[in-house]
Amino acid sequence: MDSPKGNANIHAEGDRPGLEFDDRRDSTSSDRGDALEVVFEGDAGRRRRSSIVRGPSRTTIRPNHKRETTQCFVHTLLEKYEGVPAREFNASYEGLAQEKRIDKDPHAHAEQAQYSRLLTKKQISDMAFGIRELSKKLSHIRLKLHVKNVFILSKAYDETLITHSREATEWLLSKEDGYRVYVENTLENNKIFDAAGLLEKNPSFKGRLRFWDNKLCAERPQTFDIVLALGGDGTVLYASWLFQRIVPPVLAFSLGSLGFLTKFDYSCHQDTLTRVFGDGITVSLRLRFEATVMRSQTRTDGPRDLVEELIGEESEDHHTHRPDGTHNILNEVVVDRGPNPTMSSIELFGDDEHFTTVQADGICVSTPTGSTAYNLAAGGSLCHPDNPVILVTAICAHTLNFRPIILPDTIVLRAGVPYDARTSSWASFDGRERVELKPGDYVTISASRFPFPSVLPLDRRSKDWVDSISRTLQWNSRQRQKEFKEWKQ
Repeated sequence: MDSPKGNANIHAEGDRPGLEFDDRRDSTSSDRGDALEVVFEGDAGRRRRSSIVRGPSRTTIRPNHKRETTQCFVHTLLEKYEGVPAREFNASYEGLAQEKRIDKDPHAHAEQAQYSRLLTKKQISDMAFGIRELSKKLSHIRLKLHVKNVFILSKAYDETLITHSREATEWLLSKEDGYRVYVENTLENNKIFDAAGLLEKNPSFKGRLRFWDNKLCAERPQTFDIVLALGGDGTVLYASWLFQRIVPPVLAFSLGSLGFLTKFDYSCHQDTLTRVFGDGITVSLRLRFEATVMRSQTRTDGPRDLVEELIGEESEDHHTHRPDGTHNILNEVVVDRGPNPTMSSIELFGDDEHFTTVQADGICVSTPTGSTAYNLAAGGSLCHPDNPVILVTAICAHTLNFRPIILPDTIVLRAGVPYDARTSSWASFDGRERVELKPGDYVTISASRFPFPSVLPLDRRSKDWVDSISRTLQWNSRQRQKEFKEWKQ
């Protein structure tokens, strides 16, 4: 699905990564106030002193520099990263090869660069570098937001979570007259949530208790200042699925089983929210992947070879395949055998190179965030979420020597079903949107321009990930070796 030009959080602009600015806000957020405060933490005090950043506007931070627009208000707080201009050199063969677009483009969208898979190698590298630079800046500052519109997300079929959703909603609406709280539209007539009883209890809630649906999340994500996720890691993944492009900062309360992504204790939610709205937040940007299903076009010109069509003589023919849906994912893309009783045969490509043919139950391509999920269960490595990598792990490979591999996040991977495969395969994206891949179809996987902003606790953000794996996986947990006591005569 195409997005309007300028909706990207981070985009490649010439040879340099850039941040985009916008003053287009939903009417419900037009009264957010005049200023947002940025507080630098720790050694960040040596940075450029700038404590007050004006709210969304068209103010030019650096004169005479053309800027496009974005809907992401987090990025309006930060200045554009200016890359060092490269010297002029004669283009080498390798340099020209890097400028090739590395996927099929039958609709000629490449000039608009709407999808990461259509960017050149250098543009993807600049984009990924820009996201990492932005993440470093965000980790050293506290964003004091003027919150008006709060989005509450939980499982609408879980009785306990519905009760917690009502509790949080009532507290927020009672806290301040300016808050508007959005809950899922399925709760409007839910007996446990009892929206009518809530409005009858306090008539001032009328007009401030609102309901969201999938369409509102897709079309107007800038409406919401912050997302409160009540549940487990699956609820956080649901937030990523709802907000496929621009994602508001997500503050996740732990009400699930494990809690890699849920950083806050719900029993203290009132104190937590009071501190967040008063003192501000620190945001960690989690890399997401962009995955596009590419369908083989019907042809009648004899036998076909997927390797030839993707990296061989037919690679320049953009009409061998067409795109059929794009997904931004936080954990992993899985291509597996699905309901078939036999193993899958999968061709794996990286940029313009054929890596290998995988014969296995499937293959898991994971983000660093997803390294502790399906990737770990399949035998892959643990990976810190700040690492700029893609993790590839086979699922029950039919060889003894297929080891997990870690690749740079500047590569565009393609996992496809060869034309001579015995059966089709199935692809899923963060466990959702499961689709069949018939012989000749493939999936492209590349770094997304739309990272996932996760709110971190202010008091333990630097060691948060190690705490998570120690707490949830009992990482390296064993009884300490006893002291050796030497016997003396």
